[in-house]
Amino acid sequence: MAPRVVAVDVGGTSVKAGVVDDDGAVRSVDRTATPAAGLDGRPVVDAVEAIARRLARGVRPAAVGVVVPGIVDEAAGVAVHAENLGWHDVPLRALLAERLGCPVAVGHDVRAGGLAEHRAGALRGARNAVFLPVGTGIAAALVLDGRVFAGDGYAGEIGHVDVGHSLVCACGGRGCLEAVASAAAVARRYTAATGVAVGGSLDVAELVRRGDPAAVAVWDEALDALAAGLALLTGVVAPEVVAVGGGLGESADLVLEPLAGRLKARLTFQRPPRLVAAELGDTAGCVGAGLLARELIPREARAAPAATRGRRSRRVVGPDREPNGGSEVPPHEPTD
Repeated sequence: MAPRVVAVDVGGTSVKAGVVDDDGAVRSVDRTATPAAGLDGRPVVDAVEAIARRLARGVRPAAVGVVVPGIVDEAAGVAVHAENLGWHDVPLRALLAERLGCPVAVGHDVRAGGLAEHRAGALRGARNAVFLPVGTGIAAALVLDGRVFAGDGYAGEIGHVDVGHSLVCACGGRGCLEAVASAAAVARRYTAATGVAVGGSLDVAELVRRGDPAAVAVWDEALDALAAGLALLTGVVAPEVVAVGGGLGESADLVLEPLAGRLKARLTFQRPPRLVAAELGDTAGCVGAGLLARELIPREARAAPAATRGRRSRRVVGPDREPNGGSEVPPHEPTD
């Protein structure tokens, strides 16, 4: 049995993981609940080790890619800080490499998702672009001159720029984009305004479609704040295209066109970016983790078998998709 490459995306609420095929696809992505973490991150490390061993089916993996939220030092393989997971300075790469006995790549979940969207999704072919997942939090993956920019682990934290409101953010600041425009904030603010609990931003989106005044007000405030954040990014990095994903991105009909209009109204001479829906859904981070892991394997060892060379597409298969029903994504070899 050939050694397997395992991809793991650790989120605030769930861990998504899968096996990377010879052609670079992440298949049969499954999900488990994220364990309670703590400062040293040991429960998460234990969970990732168990998942990797299970997916490798008793064989030492050829490589493992793990992506996590927060501030991540990819070069050192250290999870510096994650508010949602409650950890600080966790040496993920060293811990997992020692336990698993294989190379381990550690990355940031959003930057990994941006890498995946750039190589195999909505940002294909763009030299300068942004991947903007709007979920529990908000961060951006910046693709500059064809490469994902890490900024020593601190780049892309657009969720914590001041967009001019007075709400307190989980980070301790006021005015943060994330506090008013994340998918979680949209749901939370609707409930605060009406006393009616909702399951998430999708429920609020449905109420917007029905013309619910409170839902429309919360949604409009979120779009105004997102436009302010994107205007800042447009002025600084001039992206050609922005791929919007995450929970809010699932309601693309209520986001892309009205957000584009708000953004254009804020700009003067700047070039408005095209706003598009992200293509890889909530598997983007997992696909990115797989790409990072494959880059640790010598090229000759990860070359596709002769029977698969020359294929013009590959599949990303999610938990509810059969192998013949996955979304087609073209193959991209790493350029770094």
